[in-house]
This record gives sequence, C-alpha cells and structure tokens, in this order.
Amino acid sequence: MLAHLKRTFRYFNQAVPFRLVPALITSVVLISLLLIPAPDGLTPKAWGLVAIFLTTIVAIILKVMPIGVMAMMAIVIVSFSQVTASSSKAAMADALSSFSSPLIWLIVVAILISRGLKKTGLGSRIGLIFIALLGARTIGIGYGLTLCELVLAPFTPSNTARGGGIVHPIMLSIANAFESDPAHGTERKVGTYLALVNYHANPITSAMFLTATAPNPLVVDYVAKVTQQNFHLSWATWATCMLLPGLVCLLLMPMVIYMLAPPQVKTTPNAIDYARTELARMGPLAPKEKVMLGTFAILLVLWANVPAMLFGQAFNLDPTVVAFLGLFALIITGTIDWDDVLSEKSAWDTLVWFGALVMMAEQLNKMGVINWFSDGMKNLIVASGMPWTSIALVLLLVFVFSHYFFASTTAHVSAMLLAFLTVGAQLLPAHYLIPFMLLMTAGSAIMMTLTHYATGTSPIIFGSGYVSLGLWWRVGFVMCVIELLIFGVIGGLWWKLLGYW
Repeated sequence: MLAHLKRTFRYFNQAVPFRLVPALITSVVLISLLLIPAPDGLTPKAWGLVAIFLTTIVAIILKVMPIGVMAMMAIVIVSFSQVTASSSKAAMADALSSFSSPLIWLIVVAILISRGLKKTGLGSRIGLIFIALLGARTIGIGYGLTLCELVLAPFTPSNTARGGGIVHPIMLSIANAFESDPAHGTERKVGTYLALVNYHANPITSAMFLTATAPNPLVVDYVAKVTQQNFHLSWATWATCMLLPGLVCLLLMPMVIYMLAPPQVKTTPNAIDYARTELARMGPLAPKEKVMLGTFAILLVLWANVPAMLFGQAFNLDPTVVAFLGLFALIITGTIDWDDVLSEKSAWDTLVWFGALVMMAEQLNKMGVINWFSDGMKNLIVASGMPWTSIALVLLLVFVFSHYFFASTTAHVSAMLLAFLTVGAQLLPAHYLIPFMLLMTAGSAIMMTLTHYATGTSPIIFGSGYVSLGLWWRVGFVMCVIELLIFGVIGGLWWKLLGYW
C-alpha cells in the first residue's frame, strides 16, 4: 500500500503542471483561512475573497505554477465560489471585469511597442550609444538609466509609460548588446542589475514630481482636504520638498542594488570601443528606425501632455489612447506586423496574471475590506494610547506595506490615504502635521518598490524575465525601507530648512 502511494505521488509529481508539495501547502492555507470565522465587520463572502487573495499571493511566492496559470486559478475560484456576487453569471463578470481596465491595456501595448525597438535595430543602436557614453562600468550604465528616468519624470504623468514604455526598451537593448538574455541563462551578466535599476528609479522619480504618476493629483487633493486648505502642494512646492531626498535616493539606489544583485560583468574596458565600432558598422538610421524614433517622439510628447499644456484640457489624451495610437502607427507603417503582436507572449501572459490581481484588489475595495482594515487600524491606535511619534510611524508603515494587497497605486491611494491622513491630523501635534503629510506623500510612491504587481511598470519589467520573484521581493523590501529612511531623515531636515515645521 505504501509503495503504491509513493508511486502515485511520483507519477503526479512528474505529470501534473504544478509543484505538488507547494500546491498542497497552498491548499492548506486556503482551507485554513476559509475555516476561520469572518471577523466582525466583514461578511463571509468578503472574508472568502480575502482568503482567495492571500492564497494566490502564497501560491505565487511558492511558485506552484506559472504565474499566468495561478491567475487563471484565482479567476476560476472567484467566479465558481461566487464570493463577489449572488449568481455565477455576475461572479464571472466580476472575475473578468479588470480585463477592460485601460491601465492593463497600457501595460500590454507598451510591451508590444517595445518589440519594434528590437525588430528595427533602433533599440540596439540606443543601447550602443549608452555603452559608448557610460559603458566603462556596468554601474555607470545604471546611472545612465536613472538619469533618463529623472529627465522624463516631470513631463510624463504615466509612470508605466515612462518606465515600461520608454526606459525599459532601452534597458533591454543594452542588456542584449552584452549578450545578457534570460532565454540563454545569461540574465545575471548585466540584465538583472539593469532591470532592477530600471524599475527602482521609477518609484523614486514618481515621488519627486506632481506630474510623474497618475495618483499624485489625488494625493494633493487629500492633503488639502485634511489641512482645511491650509497646505496645498502646488507643482513647485511638491518638487521643492521632494528634490533633495529624491536626489539622494537616486544617487544611492544604483549602488545599493549593485550590492544586492551584483552583475557578473562589472567592468567592460573594451565596451566603449566595441560600441563605437558597432555604431559605425550600422551606419545611418534606416527608414524603419526613423519611423520607430518618430513614433517614440510622438508618444513622449503626448504622454507628457504637451498639447494640453499648450492648447487646453480639450487636447488631454489618456495614456492608453496614446499607446494604442503608437502601436497602430507601427503596424500601419509596416514597422512591426500582426504576427509580431500575436507572438509577443510576455504581453499576453501579463494581461492574464496582472488582470487577475487587479480584479481581486478592486473587489476587496468594493466589498469594504479596505475600509474595514482602515477603520480597525484607527480604533486600535486610539485605544493603544501610544505617543504621537509612534502613531506617525505606525500610520506610515501600515499604509506603505499594505501595498502588498494592491495591484494599483491609484486604487491604494483612493482607498486608504484619506483615512490615514485624517487619523494623523486628529492625533498628531499641529506643529508636526505638514512633515507627516509630506512623508505620507512620498510613501504613496515609494510603496511601488515592493512587489512585481505593485504598479503598471512592474509587470512589464518583471515579465522580461531578468529578475526572479524572490530577488524582486527582497530588493523591493530593502529599497522601500532605505528610501523611507532617507525621506524621513534627510527629507525631515530639508523640510525643516524650508520652514515647514
């Protein structure tokens, strides 16, 4: 009997498309959570959705199956269990609701557009130019990507378009120039390091400028409401307050990641000569490269909202509309073809897994789980009698690290920030309220460092395959803590110098 069970276990372990032991652990987690009675304030269905969401995250961490398959599993369980609705038809509609999200399609289209850089050779040319300028050391290339993010950030209100649609293709081209490719097992040569720098520059620059990411204007509105309009973050005020701590973060970030995920190729003494030789061999821009370059220029101008700035809000275009326009331009000019679109597996894989995570995060908010959590947090703080310094720290850390439960920065800010700022305004001394507001403002962008689904940029870069899941989460946690410390200490001193407390 025992031998039969062992043979059966070995068969299933080899035959099924998942890792059996992690799958059993995940199943135990789900069953255990479902057996716990729903906490006061939550309906049984809302608690069921919490259990499904947490189990999905555990399954992703344990790598039970490919992430797209686990996302499909979540969709099946949500629709079959009907935790979001009273009928299977309505539950299925809820489970598929996020696939119409403009944010998700912005991510998908940005990945498809980046394919044109590789196909035309423009990406390789851009990568060679970076190597020719900064290629003596890998860390120098990292600072080049960081500088590119910083220059684009004030003019690109979509951090996904900036980090995933503009900078990431350049990073891919540089990695390919060094023959660093996950498909060949050489991602650690330079690609893993550059991909992490590419990503972690994005949340920092998003914190530095009001126009650097979509939720920032909402943050401005909440801060003004909580302070009874006594403190308004204009574009100039925001940029001034975040300038020094942001620059310190950008200065340290490539070095910290260099220690956490060191590239195998650290010095490239012949890289500059090689890049110059290859650029000479490539000659002038080919016609399709010019089309690609022109398309990128148009995308940048439209993503930066330049027409709206010049001619008024009637010319304001949604970033996803701009992305589709760019993709259509590339297809209609023959720069890429429909087969290229269909064969870009990473784009369609990202559509499935990110769509499922966004769906669950939105449903958690819709079913009152996030409000329940925020209210419970407030009541615990009031009952604890802790000093105001501890209250400020707890509010900041809980707000930032609760982003593990969100697949959208905008959704997180919309659901929780106003409640946390209100608690802070009620319990903190008035003299220290503005630095608390500024620190929470910075935290609303810094929290994007944490996971591979934290914001629209992360699934694009994670989907390129250069960074493993475990490394992504480890580096994300460390960078989040370091950046919070920088904004708390250096930012606090800077705001004192500016006269805000």
